[in-house]
Amino acid sequence: MHLVHVDHGGTAFLKLRPRFEMRPDQRVVRIDASPVYDAPPSVETLLQDAARNHELEAAYHAQGVAYQSARLDVTQSWRTQVAESFLRDTTQRALVHPSPTVRHCVIATERGRLAFDAKRDRGIARDVPLEALRRFHADLRARRQRAEQTIVEFHSAYSEKQRLVRDWMNENGTADQRARLAAGVLPLEEAVEAMSDEAFRAVDHLPRYQPDGVARLQAHLRTFPPYATATVSELSLHVSTRYLTDATAGQWTVVQAVQRAVPDARVYLRERVLSWTEDRDAPRLRVVTVLGFLKRGPLTLRREFCVSESCSSMPEPEGGVK
Repeated sequence: MHLVHVDHGGTAFLKLRPRFEMRPDQRVVRIDASPVYDAPPSVETLLQDAARNHELEAAYHAQGVAYQSARLDVTQSWRTQVAESFLRDTTQRALVHPSPTVRHCVIATERGRLAFDAKRDRGIARDVPLEALRRFHADLRARRQRAEQTIVEFHSAYSEKQRLVRDWMNENGTADQRARLAAGVLPLEEAVEAMSDEAFRAVDHLPRYQPDGVARLQAHLRTFPPYATATVSELSLHVSTRYLTDATAGQWTVVQAVQRAVPDARVYLRERVLSWTEDRDAPRLRVVTVLGFLKRGPLTLRREFCVSESCSSMPEPEGGVK
């Protein structure tokens, strides 16, 4: 009965497909192809093959059940390990997409995403979604509080800036500036610029740096015959900026002059490398300036001065910036 299948027409067939074979490693595999014989088999041979196939089929299914059981045990052990680690470490968070709920959450692990369900899971894994939701809401509250604090600090700093500008303008501003300040239409940038002029008045004799990188690089490129007609735009200009840790004699002279004239200022050497994005092989231009910062409460007063030897068309050293 176990070896024969009878169709609706009453025809009996031996169950020889799918076939099952025992591999050398004692693992039973399923083969969906029909058996192949070198010579026509006898009825006894077919019955023996069907009987052996039936026994191996039972072993195959038992093997599958054992494999699934072992795999389930490994998966459950891994889920328990992840749950214990998550509940023990308060810095861990569930993924915010999808957002945690009372029942469901997803945690990123070294093996990929792992979903937890409070109704389907067993043991300690059931506690993960609720804890993930609690931490999610705590993070939202903390983020909201930080945003509110940032807004408060911004308005406080802005009010202090306005107070400083008002006090300075009442003493040093022009009649026009004081009138516009009283009407509330004086731009803060104009007031800060006027305060910067006054703070760095002692170094007015130094040439100011002008942010004219487009025209400067274009003029530099056109000194080379292959780029005689080069046109640089705002979109094709790339500027790489860094603070220098070494200085030439001329650069150091300008730094010292600014520091002596404005003792409270922080003075730095700044380097810009201007390049043309439309041609990576085009010559680049290196510009070095002296930058002075001065703090007046929340206001930052700054001035940038040219170094005569490197604020003109000075090519970048061969081999790039070192």
